[in-house]
Amino acid sequence: MSVQYQSVASELSPLLPGRSLEEVHRSVDLSKVRGWRRFFAFAGPAYMVAVGYMDPGNWATDIEGGARFGYKLIWVLLMSNLMAVLLQTLSARLGLVTGRDLAQSCRDSYNPFVRWVLFILCEIAIAACDLAEVLGTAIGLQLLTAQIFGGGGIPLVWAVLITGFDVFLLLAIQRLGIRKMEAFILTLVSIVGVCFIVEIFLSKPSPAGIASGFIPSRLNGDMLFVAVGILGATVMPHNLYLHSALVQTRRVDRTPEGIKEACKYNFWDSAIALNCAFFVNAAILIVAAATFWTRGIAVGEIQEAHRLLDGLLGTKLAPTAFAIALIAAGQSSTLTGTLAGQITMEGFLRFRMRPWLRRLITRSLAIVPAVIVITLTGEGGTTALLVLSQVILSLQLSFAVVPLVKFTSSKVRMGHFASPVWLTVTAWVVAVIIMSLNGKLVAEKLMEWISLAGPAKWDGHVVAWFAAASALQWLVVSAALPTIGGLVVLLLWMTFRPERAVEVHELPVSADEVVDAAARVERPVRRVGVALEVARQDAGTLAEAVWVAAANNAELVLMHVVEGAGGQYHGAVTDDAEVRSDDEYLRQIAERLRADGAAKAPGTSSVSLVRTVLGFGDVTRELTRMVEQEQIDLLVVGGHGHRWIMDLWRGETINGVRHRLSIPVLAVRAARKPGAKS
Repeated sequence: MSVQYQSVASELSPLLPGRSLEEVHRSVDLSKVRGWRRFFAFAGPAYMVAVGYMDPGNWATDIEGGARFGYKLIWVLLMSNLMAVLLQTLSARLGLVTGRDLAQSCRDSYNPFVRWVLFILCEIAIAACDLAEVLGTAIGLQLLTAQIFGGGGIPLVWAVLITGFDVFLLLAIQRLGIRKMEAFILTLVSIVGVCFIVEIFLSKPSPAGIASGFIPSRLNGDMLFVAVGILGATVMPHNLYLHSALVQTRRVDRTPEGIKEACKYNFWDSAIALNCAFFVNAAILIVAAATFWTRGIAVGEIQEAHRLLDGLLGTKLAPTAFAIALIAAGQSSTLTGTLAGQITMEGFLRFRMRPWLRRLITRSLAIVPAVIVITLTGEGGTTALLVLSQVILSLQLSFAVVPLVKFTSSKVRMGHFASPVWLTVTAWVVAVIIMSLNGKLVAEKLMEWISLAGPAKWDGHVVAWFAAASALQWLVVSAALPTIGGLVVLLLWMTFRPERAVEVHELPVSADEVVDAAARVERPVRRVGVALEVARQDAGTLAEAVWVAAANNAELVLMHVVEGAGGQYHGAVTDDAEVRSDDEYLRQIAERLRADGAAKAPGTSSVSLVRTVLGFGDVTRELTRMVEQEQIDLLVVGGHGHRWIMDLWRGETINGVRHRLSIPVLAVRAARKPGAKS
């Protein structure tokens, strides 16, 4: 089915399946917010995006740039920041106007092959970003423990492994809601900013040198490599996907005026937040230039920079602030990286995964190469790995920027909110700059790898190189050139492909269709099962089961699973005190219910057909078996009301049972106090 966006493109979004970050979608109500507070109600998404612009990967490129080239690359930071403001503003506009994030928009427009390629590239970028967060947080932990306890601090490999536990921090924060999440991120950003205000004050940089750094200079060789790393660290591809989803957490009035207002507030939100990120990045580069470059000291590692700060600036405050800021930067980027991964997976593939599991998988993909590199090369190779991760981000950037610019300039998608000509031209200039820098970097690095692989050196003579090339050089060329060529062709196709009406491959489900299908389903309830725990909390669960059974004139089956050691190991042949006590408990309840049912008048909530069943061992497995064996039509189970760590400790029976059964499962939460409503 083909459809076309009208004047307000978001009017179509209900026809398109899926919503970005569904658990917090349109969860922030703006209807009662007026005046200056309205700006702060819109503020937040850009700050969550901005943390990605000051993550540990930026530190490596900024420190290397400042220590090796002084203030000369400040203009690259400024240019990257202006690009970031433009691209993030376009990303926010896409989400606000169409009601679709960038990944969903790509899914709506491209065929499955292209979608998979873009998804894989995006996952590589997120893994590279997470690698930077792992290394940055681990280095920060090592440096801070060294500062507090003396010596070399915690071994870096152990610090890397510790970062895997931040999945629990992520789980706790995500349960608090989007506004609490934004407040947590803003707190970490503030910590980083304050730490670098202290660093600048202590390093006493040259104002003239800083001013000269805003004048563009020619980029070649190592300076180009670091500059492209700065570009990749500053304009991050997964943030373009993230921002287009985060802006949809606000309940914006779906009218032209409401969307226009939202676009205006989000522009200022992006400009302010990303300029804060520019200040942090510039501060890192300036501190490195003022402390190391002016003294002719070559710094190749973050750890070395931390160690030298103490001796060169003569105070313990500088290295302590450095380590704290590094940990805060790594942890703040952790959350946004996970959200970006969730958005791309749901948008490109329409596949949902629990955030903690997604985080655990992504973090594992980052921890493994980090541990391998540290084990093989020692702790000295971490900064080179950080810089490489940022270059990977930069190389993927074109594949996010091109569709973004195409979509936001399309009247088919955006209606009268499409980018004006001047904005479209500016955006394409930015895209061309990014693609040119990346193309030059790829060419230089490819020639470098080919030269390292064998004796043949490229001097412009093709025949001579072919004659002298080794087998390994041929292998590098045969592997790299087809891949690079294919990606270039894909990029050109995406750039020049005419924008068409949005393809909706799955027909939307109508309300009438659902109601008619539901009316045709016949599901008589002849037997109601209730899982009892031999505890006071059984009262609420039993009450619901009795009511359902009485309402359907159904038989009630009382079920209990014996979990003791005897039941676990000997099963149904067990005849210990626990089994006899539990069996007697069920028997007494059954007799009482039968007696009450016989005594009560017709029409009241009572049952007369009651029987009992015992299971042994694993609760989830046994409940499933008993339900199938007794042909239960509806199961009533009780919930403890515990969460998080207690779920891991005591288990989650309800989730396990409901995924194994095809019948309805009614979950009843236990009352906290006697007489309280469940």
